[in-house]
Amino acid sequence: MTNQINQAEVNHRPQPDALLLQIADYVTEAEITSPETLNTARNCLIDTLGCGLLALKFPECTKHLGPIVPGTTVRNGVKVPGTAYELDPVAGAFNIGCMIRWLDFNDTWLAAEWGHPSDNLGGILATADYLSRVAVSQGKAPLNMKDVLVAMIKAHEIQGVLALENSYNRVGLDHVLLVRVASTAVVTKMLGGSRDQIVDAVSQAWVDGCALRTYRHAPNAGSRKSWAAGDATSRAVRLAMITMKGEMGLPSVLSAPTWGFNDVLFNGEAFKMSQGFESYVMDNILFKLSFPAEFHAQTAVECAVTLHNSVKDRFDDIARIEVTTHESAVRIISKTGDLANPADRDHCLQYMIAVPLIHGDLEAEHYEDSFHQADHRIDVLRDKMVIQENSQYTTDYLDPDKRSIANALQVFFKDGTSTDKIEVEYPIGHRRRREEGIPVLESKFERNLKTRFVPSKAQQIVEACTDQKTLEAMPVNEFMDLFVAC
Repeated sequence: MTNQINQAEVNHRPQPDALLLQIADYVTEAEITSPETLNTARNCLIDTLGCGLLALKFPECTKHLGPIVPGTTVRNGVKVPGTAYELDPVAGAFNIGCMIRWLDFNDTWLAAEWGHPSDNLGGILATADYLSRVAVSQGKAPLNMKDVLVAMIKAHEIQGVLALENSYNRVGLDHVLLVRVASTAVVTKMLGGSRDQIVDAVSQAWVDGCALRTYRHAPNAGSRKSWAAGDATSRAVRLAMITMKGEMGLPSVLSAPTWGFNDVLFNGEAFKMSQGFESYVMDNILFKLSFPAEFHAQTAVECAVTLHNSVKDRFDDIARIEVTTHESAVRIISKTGDLANPADRDHCLQYMIAVPLIHGDLEAEHYEDSFHQADHRIDVLRDKMVIQENSQYTTDYLDPDKRSIANALQVFFKDGTSTDKIEVEYPIGHRRRREEGIPVLESKFERNLKTRFVPSKAQQIVEACTDQKTLEAMPVNEFMDLFVAC
């Protein structure tokens, strides 16, 4: 009998894990006042929405949009930008999250883990729009767009800081876990949740576990990677709403022996946290401004565009192409062999270099089956590439004062000659190139708007979005109405 008693689990409710408290304290107490940070968040907002509008050109994306049950209508429903859909907040979050991530063209964060913090915008915008429409219907004041920008900054920070020293991909887990955690925290606050309720909701986000990264890697790379973040941010809205109905949390969800996240999924290790939550991530976010390409390849594509004129008439003379890169690119996006679908191609370093070497640019359409099948030169050039790591590039990639994403490219010909070696350390979307990059971001936004709206409507949206004070003061429901497509 004694042995049986000793083997029983001790059942006493522990205090919440420290990380749950830290996240909740940040979401409830931190004041965001920096004009630079808020301005960066505004640029992030418009860039992210523009990426979603561009994705509506692709049927593989739009087939996922709309209500789960066709014909469903929702009172005070969420407006899905670029469409006529009005959905419940959970479905709205999935729709918005799916379209903004579809083309792999929204912002990026690179550290021990990587990801796309603007993925959280799906849950944030859907919740803010729904709450605003309900408030207006009751004669109350709606949320304004500054509330959205602040929620974005905090979601960016939670996701990005948790990625700084903790590599989920090295244990086979996907970074959309961090979208679910960050979105749950800020959405619960938007719904009126207290500190304790945020703790409870975030614990639910962790206990959901984590998606496997296999849909991002050969031989299973596929389109799930384009809607996985939409799924995560919509799940966050659901968990927040469940919590606001009184659902209890799981206080030691991370640290519980045997059954907690750390023991089950993280090799028994606790998360490393060398800095607190402020606004570091939004301040240093990476924008994809020129190319819809996985971010580790952005500077490689810049190099290839630069070399296009030097090689465009000599493809048959090429002996080899030397690509010098950093360890993460080698591990994540360097691949040989057949590429089965667009999602496979936009995560292939060699493909993303070959296309601009041949055509002088890289666009979303270049990943489609019809384009790939029509140009045999792409695979010929892929086979001639030699990928090698530069250890200094890897060091600078992880250096918090640099966060470079360096690549270099040189083409060698059969006659013994070669092009110059082209090296780019920082892509145009990097903080070190903000002055150069913001006009490119604004031009990208305008181009994307015109894929969905007539010029006069596009100009109206631009005017509303490019003035900081005007945007911050705008009610969320009025902002979302600007993007309705009839």
